[in-house]
Amino acid sequence: MIFTETRLKGAFIIDLDRKVDERGFFARAFCQHEFRDHGLKPVIAQANIASNRRKGTLRGMHFQYPPKAETKLVRCTRGAILDIIVDLRPESPTYLQHVAVELTEENMRALYVPERFAHGYQALRDDTDTSYQVGEFYAPDTEGGLRYDDPKLGLEWPLPVSVVSPKDQAFAPLHDIEGELKRKMSLALVPA
Repeated sequence: MIFTETRLKGAFIIDLDRKVDERGFFARAFCQHEFRDHGLKPVIAQANIASNRRKGTLRGMHFQYPPKAETKLVRCTRGAILDIIVDLRPESPTYLQHVAVELTEENMRALYVPERFAHGYQALRDDTDTSYQVGEFYAPDTEGGLRYDDPKLGLEWPLPVSVVSPKDQAFAPLHDIEGELKRKMSLALVPA
C-alpha cells in the first residue's frame, strides 16, 4: 500500500501497490502492521456497504463522539464519489478544515478517516457503491452530524444534491452546536 498523508494530520489517502502480471494484478488493501507503522488505528469492528442509485446522492456529514469515535477506511467499489472529511479536533491547527478526495472504481483508492472527523460523500455517477471498514461499533447514542451545506464549513459538492436523507437534512447548523461539539470532541474527555 502507498500511504499519502493529507494536509489534515492523521488522514491518509491509500493507493494500491499493484503487482501486475499476465493474469491482472494483486494488491494488499489492508494490513494491521502497515497501518500501525503509519500511526493509524488498525482495528476493524464493522464492515459496511452503501449503494447509491442516483448521481448527486449525498451521505453525511457523519461522526461519532468519544468514547465511541470511529476511524473509517472508505473505498468506492463501483462508480465514483467525492469524499469529504472535516477535522473536528478542537485542539488541532486544522480544526474545521476539510479535504476532498475523489474515489473511483478505476483508481481503487481509499481514504483513511481518523477519529473525531466528520465524513460524507456525494455519488458522482448513477449506481455507485462504497465500502467502509469502521474501527468502532455503531453507537446511536454517540452519533452526530453536520449539515452538508453549512456555510461555516464551506464544502463544495460538484453536483446538485439529488437525494439526501431526512436525518442528514435535519442536522443543526454548526453555529448552534459548536460549543457542545468542541466540549464533546475535546482531548480532555477522550480516554487514553
